Formats: sequence, structure tokens, C-alpha cells
Amino acid sequence: MLHMQTISLHKPGVVDYKEAWEIQKRYFTNNFEIKTGKKEGETSNHLFLLEHPHVYTLGNSGDKNNLLLSDDLLKTKQASFYKVERGGDITYHGPGQLVGYPVFDLDKLNLSIKDFVYNIEEGLIRTVAHFGIQAGRLEGATGVWLEPNHPQKARKIAAIGMKISKKVSMHGFALNVNTNLDYFGYIIPCGLQDKGVTSIQKELGKRIDMEEVEAVLLKMFEEVFATKFIS
Repeated sequence: MLHMQTISLHKPGVVDYKEAWEIQKRYFTNNFEIKTGKKEGETSNHLFLLEHPHVYTLGNSGDKNNLLLSDDLLKTKQASFYKVERGGDITYHGPGQLVGYPVFDLDKLNLSIKDFVYNIEEGLIRTVAHFGIQAGRLEGATGVWLEPNHPQKARKIAAIGMKISKKVSMHGFALNVNTNLDYFGYIIPCGLQDKGVTSIQKELGKRIDMEEVEAVLLKMFEEVFATKFIS
């Protein structure tokens, strides 16, 4: 029987985007340098689960025109903006949204890149299912969607955007729990003009306890990744 890999769990609460980005980069660089032989040691797997103040981030291949706010308007919305080294276009993070950054060595978890992304989607699909929301995948788009087979009704409840080099990952996913969805109105999310966004709160018509969602998500991720989280 294979030894079950463990993943270190970090729950720092509400963290400024730039600070969380710097922390991820440190762990990512450490794993990357070990894997490329620049450094001795053993790689480690970490999941950061947190919330951000209002922020928009643009991926490598993204178009800044998908941000519909000027710098001055960003300030009035108390939002910041960063161009980052992940895949995907523009997205929003903010209070009431559960953000996860897996800094994983995929080889250590015996995963292909495709399986890794599939597992993250699967963990999120199972998480919202626990709250009675049926979600799935949308052909040709990442993330987790409600009614993906109905073009007019398809709406995204969780976004995924990663950087993966030498099978080391950083950046991650964002699940809309009690998110203020108005902030998505100031961007063309992921560059998809005709698709909506939603949250657990919007679908159920009530606020949901973030800690409850966190606990469910961790349980589902342990199942899907066949791992154990350690604090």
C-alpha cells in the first residue's frame, strides 16, 4: 500500500493579495529549486485557505480591457489590481469568497496536470453538492459551473487559475460563498462576455457560514486527493 501523502494546511484568515502572493512564491520557489536540482532537500505540499480584501487579478494571457474600471474608480471601490503569472484572464477576489492556493509537487501526489485540475474541480463540485447545489464542468472553460449545458443560464460559482512549472503548482481556486457579486460587474470575468457568476448565498437565498464551507471543502479535497491535511 502506498504511503498516504499529507498536505500542510495554512488558514491565515483575511490576507492582502500581495502578501499571499509573496508567501506562495516562497514555497513554490523552494519546491521548484529542489526539483530542478538547485537545492537539496525534499519537496512539500501546502494548501493556503483564506479570504482577500477586494482585488482584481489578470493572468498571463489576459486582456487588461476586461477590467472595466479606471484607476480612480478602482480606488473608489477600495479594490486593488495585480497582473500575475497564472493562466487565465481577469478575475475578482473579495470578502465572502473562499480562496485556495495549493502549492503542490504533483509528482509527489502522483498526479498529472490534467488530473490535478480535474481533482480541484471535483472537490469544489462535491463541496457545493453538500449544500444542495448541482454543479459541473463547462466544455472549453475551467472552473465550476451551474447549468453548464444551458448556454443562457450557465453561471460560474468557482474559478480556477494556476501556474504549474516542473509539476509544481501555485495560485489556485476561488469559491463564491457570500461574495458581493456586484464586483464582477466591473470586469468581463475570464474574458467570457455572455456568462454569469453566482455564489452559494445567491443560489440558496441565505448567508452560509464560511467555516462550515471550509470544513466541507477540506473533507471533499481529502477524499478526492486521497490525502490528509495537517495543521
